Amino acid sequence: MKTSIRSACVVLASLLSIEIVAAQTPGAGCATVNQTIAAQTLRCEGGITIVAENGARYSLKDTNHDGRIDSADLGSKALLLDVPRQPRDRTFQVTTPQAIAAVRGTKWAVDAAGDKTSVFVARGRVAVARTGNRRERVVLGPGEGVDVDATSPLTVKRWAPARVAALMARLGQ
Repeated sequence: MKTSIRSACVVLASLLSIEIVAAQTPGAGCATVNQTIAAQTLRCEGGITIVAENGARYSLKDTNHDGRIDSADLGSKALLLDVPRQPRDRTFQVTTPQAIAAVRGTKWAVDAAGDKTSVFVARGRVAVARTGNRRERVVLGPGEGVDVDATSPLTVKRWAPARVAALMARLGQ
């Protein structure tokens, strides 16, 4: 009896892992160009590069149906995004349960962990708003980050080199 329960659990775990991997396949106009122990790198139409921490739960979307991704929903772990400058009427955004981070062109990381989302900017500027309240927003510049949870004020801080290095190491950088 114990053996059949254990076997059923192994089969169920295998099926779940197949579903998770399938959910992380590249989307509209994206291709995997590198896979390491730490992260997967995608190159997408329009010069967008996305590095996803292994095990990250995310989906890529083409909301305007032009064949290029323009947003990502991130459920857990981290993404590092490098988006070339977009026209004034276009942005690229990452949505997590706690935050929305939007840009017209920059390099930044978004880390969704439990009840908190952290956003860090390596290059350019990123607007960050609390999910459900876009009026409460901050704009981050290079070297700055913000932690977003359900109640704390959005406070822009210069991130310590050790914090930046730890996040980038998780992304294979």
